[in-house]
Amino acid sequence: MVPVTHPPEHLTPKSPRPHPDGARVAPRLIATDLDGTLLRSDKTVSARTIAALAAAEAAGIEVFFVTGRPARWMDVVSDHVHGHGLAICANGAAVVDLHDGHRVVRVRELARHDALAVAHALRAAAPGVSFAVERTGGIHYEPEYPSFPMDPGASFAPVEDLLTDSREGHHAEPVVKLLAHHPTMDPDEFLALGRKTAGAHAEFTRSSPSALLEISGRGVSKASTLALACEERGIRPEEVVAFGDMPNDLAMLTWAGTSYAMANAHPDVLLCTTHTTASNEEDGVAKVIESFL
Repeated sequence: MVPVTHPPEHLTPKSPRPHPDGARVAPRLIATDLDGTLLRSDKTVSARTIAALAAAEAAGIEVFFVTGRPARWMDVVSDHVHGHGLAICANGAAVVDLHDGHRVVRVRELARHDALAVAHALRAAAPGVSFAVERTGGIHYEPEYPSFPMDPGASFAPVEDLLTDSREGHHAEPVVKLLAHHPTMDPDEFLALGRKTAGAHAEFTRSSPSALLEISGRGVSKASTLALACEERGIRPEEVVAFGDMPNDLAMLTWAGTSYAMANAHPDVLLCTTHTTASNEEDGVAKVIESFL
């Protein structure tokens, strides 16, 4: 098997620039984030974007949704997956078949001992932090964590209990993400603190406007799982076009041969992509796809 190319730990900033007018070479694969990128702010997919995705698939271009969302939150795009039916979820920790009831077909889990080490390090460095544990079957919270209204059936317990290595009930399910929330810290400062204090145990990123860290297993990112999918299809990085807007997209955007930051993107994303496109509210992804076709 050909070794997977992983993105560098330190991203090299690039000067963002719009793509020149005129015909563009069609890629073999399009990789797009969802929230803030493909989805509008009301979490819908516009008719123009639906048509562009279908046209890309009809032209033989594979489309992968690559998101921080868990599998159970993928209903927003399930009807717009064609061909292979796969999506990369949980920032690369899970590959999901949306044609088969959101079935998880690949897991790149966060080891429980690493998750515990991260939790203890963050608790010492940032008093007031609280945690949630995302498993393949659902999410579970510490009582202080601001729970998601989309997950009414979750359980509540201290993170040490949530990470208990038991073979019964939800404890038998792999951990795909540890979430850490702080009520007062600046989001980017919290991300830097997490990487500094516990980066040896896991991968840290963020996609929320609040101080919410998304923590995955070592080496797990949108980029590394997308690289595996492309390797299996014989697709080179330079044949991939990627779209994103937040720090959890950076690894994917720097791995892909061509990358687009949305006009509404985080400043770090605008610095590290090769091109920019219109905002998610203005069908930026669709406009670029249309230019290929």
